[in-house]
Amino acid sequence: MCSFGGLLMPKTGSGDANCIVVKLSSGYNVGIDAGKIKEVKVVQKAAANENREKAVAGGKGSVEMGAKAGVSEGDFGNGLISLLGCGGTIASKVEYKTGAVYPASSPQEIVESFPDISRISKIKSRVLFQLLSEDMTPKHWGIAAAEAADEIKEGAQGVVLMHGTDTMGYTSAALSFMLQELPVPVVLTGSQRSTDRPSTDANTNIVCAMHAAKADIAQVLVCMHKGMDDSACSLHSGVRVRKMHTSRRDAFVSVNAKPVGEVDAVSGIVRAHGECVKRDAGRKLKLFEKVNGNVALVWVYPGMDGKFVKKLSDFDGVVLAGSGLGHAPVNAFGAKGANSILPALGKIIEKGTLVAMAPQTIFGRVNMNVYTTGRMLLEAGVVGNMCDWLPEVAYAKMCWALGQEKNPAKAAELMLKNIAGEISERSEIEKSLWACVGGF
Repeated sequence: MCSFGGLLMPKTGSGDANCIVVKLSSGYNVGIDAGKIKEVKVVQKAAANENREKAVAGGKGSVEMGAKAGVSEGDFGNGLISLLGCGGTIASKVEYKTGAVYPASSPQEIVESFPDISRISKIKSRVLFQLLSEDMTPKHWGIAAAEAADEIKEGAQGVVLMHGTDTMGYTSAALSFMLQELPVPVVLTGSQRSTDRPSTDANTNIVCAMHAAKADIAQVLVCMHKGMDDSACSLHSGVRVRKMHTSRRDAFVSVNAKPVGEVDAVSGIVRAHGECVKRDAGRKLKLFEKVNGNVALVWVYPGMDGKFVKKLSDFDGVVLAGSGLGHAPVNAFGAKGANSILPALGKIIEKGTLVAMAPQTIFGRVNMNVYTTGRMLLEAGVVGNMCDWLPEVAYAKMCWALGQEKNPAKAAELMLKNIAGEISERSEIEKSLWACVGGF
């Protein structure tokens, strides 16, 4: 005879009515035929949580819940926190009939998946999208920015967006440009592993994100695991963060900058690393949500030729992720058999396509002054020289800049203006590259 001990899971509207599901201490679930159970022993009943009394309020499709939390060290936004679901693994739940994970369809489902957050602050939850992040478009960035702005204008003391991790860096960058003069923090978080897995990072990430949303910070942040354990999460600038691993819980790192801070997952204390933008209730939020999605991000590669570049003329903007210091094939010395994209590149720029350079090395700064190749690209009209932005940040910024200005020259001026810390004045020297990325 087998015996199992664990948490009795609630029944769902689908599946075998005679099957009960128990979550074991390992985190895995076991299904048991109720007709074959010899004995059931109740070890402990779940205590009622007054903080989870729900009352639908705040508009259609939203739910408010959780009592106002007591002020603890590091709490500055001790009021309503808006939780916006944008899809992704973290905003999904297990369907016990098939074992598959699917997007949560209601705000109640999202909040009930993470009972710990209702003890941190009063929460207003809404579902914006039910999308995997790879399916998002620049238009979704604008919608998310506008919705976050509405929440802040209605009194939210912080906003947390639950988002898929694959393209989180794109969205965080776009929001950094769209939401200017923020009075409170806007925090993106997600999970590398779904909530049905024992190794899920979802609960730690969202708990830390909630604490970050109450901290004395007022900028767009990404809150994800600092290390492989559940002790802390790092807070990254929305324009300096990149997913650097396919599956590790600590996949997100700050590039060409230090993390803004970190959150202790146990105490909830937020520690800032150096200077950051502080809260200011009197600061007036400026929303610039317009985007132009007709932009391409193109990796420079060996064998790239003019025929390919000609096809880019249909785009209003192109970001080239160049090799080295910001290079592309131009055959600077007329070598036999070498390709040059320069004639085709010059033509699409003349016709009005904005072209910017970013480093595919990820770390470091574009410097097209060093080699003849770079200088030829500069002369052709490629912008972005001396910028230390990430390729995806440059892409998001170009979508945003062309949404503000249709004129390529004026959009180029916006591209080269430091809006949210995406372009630094100087590069810090690290002892090693591994120190930059956290020592994977």
